[in-house]
Amino acid sequence: MNDGITSKRLELIDKTIAAGSKDPFPLYARAMELRSLGRKDDAMAAYGEIRDRFGAYVPTYLMAAQLAQELGKTDEARRWAETGAERARAAHDDHALSELGTFLSSLG
Repeated sequence: MNDGITSKRLELIDKTIAAGSKDPFPLYARAMELRSLGRKDDAMAAYGEIRDRFGAYVPTYLMAAQLAQELGKTDEARRWAETGAERARAAHDDHALSELGTFLSSLG
C-alpha cells in the first residue's frame, strides 16, 4: 500500500467530516482507513465515535468487534458484537445479524 495515497485519502475523509457531514459513512471510512494504516487504537476510538454519534449504523459493530479481537480484547469484542446484533435485529438487517452471530460463535 502506498502511504502517500493513504495519507491523502485520510486527509480527504477528514475534510468531509470537518465540513459537517451528518452522514455516518465518512466516520466509518475514517475508522477503516486508520485500521488499514495500522493505527488500530485510533481506529477503535473512531469506531467508538461512530457508536456514540450514530448508534444505529450497523456496519460499525462487526468491524469494531473484529478489531478488538485482533487487539486481544475478547470481552470488548463480545460487547461490540452483542450490541451490533441488537442493532441489526432492530434494523431488520438479517445479513449483518448473521455475520455478527457467526463472529460471536467464533469467540466461544
